Amino acid sequence: MIDFLVAALVVFVGGFVAEPVLLGVCRLFGLYAIVEERTCRVYMLFGKVVGVLDEPGLHFLPAVLGVRALFINFLGSCYVLDLRLDQEYLRSQPVNSEEGAPMGIGIWYEMWISDPVAFLFKNTDPRGSLRANVSNATVRCLSNMPLAEMLETRHNMSQAVRAEGSAKSSQWGYQLGSVYIRKVHFRDAGMIRQIEEKVVNRLRQVTSAIKQAGANQVSVITSSAEREAAVEFAKAAAIRPATLGQALQEITREPAVADALFEVLEAQRILAGGARITLLPAGDGVLASLLAARNQTPAA
Repeated sequence: MIDFLVAALVVFVGGFVAEPVLLGVCRLFGLYAIVEERTCRVYMLFGKVVGVLDEPGLHFLPAVLGVRALFINFLGSCYVLDLRLDQEYLRSQPVNSEEGAPMGIGIWYEMWISDPVAFLFKNTDPRGSLRANVSNATVRCLSNMPLAEMLETRHNMSQAVRAEGSAKSSQWGYQLGSVYIRKVHFRDAGMIRQIEEKVVNRLRQVTSAIKQAGANQVSVITSSAEREAAVEFAKAAAIRPATLGQALQEITREPAVADALFEVLEAQRILAGGARITLLPAGDGVLASLLAARNQTPAA
């Protein structure tokens, strides 16, 4: 049991105490270095670059730096650079069109470190210099362009700016990636108001023209329908007497049917007139005379 406890204590001390201390001493004396993904290590000694590690993984420094790896951490320095893709957006870069309209260009671009040594020592502010370079390239390449092309051909404009700015950026260790013109706008407030007024007026004219065309079309359809209806009614009125005469002629061929028809029509006409009807028994002339005298209005 005591042997087991001693072995466990040795493993604990060796695994959690001795190993970190040993690895720290190895790193201190420059025996190895770990380069993470998309990072770069630049080693300097006495003002000179003695080694660059840009491959991720575990590196044995004496194989790269030689004997200088043993005292690089004491007499030299190590710069750790981020090689990941970065991006930036420049808002409203002032340019003028060929017609003299003051325009603003919003440009988005990508960049990454392609030369760590040039990035560190050829420019004190490479990111700011790249920003100024892209801005100047935008002004140089896009000024005096026709307004129609400036509003429509963004892909060609982006390629022109990238071709102009890539040469300078590569000298400072930066690689300019994709460049895209994201926004083209007017910078003059008065011009913007005038364009808005013209657009509103044009929309009103188009709306009025559409309404007028619709009203004219409705009028044409209505007049055509009324004309066709009038024609059909005229045809019906023209053929009505002939049709009615033909029907009456066929009915009069049968006297019983004709008498019944005329009696029905007479009864319908009386009922439609709203007159009062009094029914009397047959052969009673005195009662009829009394009723007729009763209904007469006395003279004034």
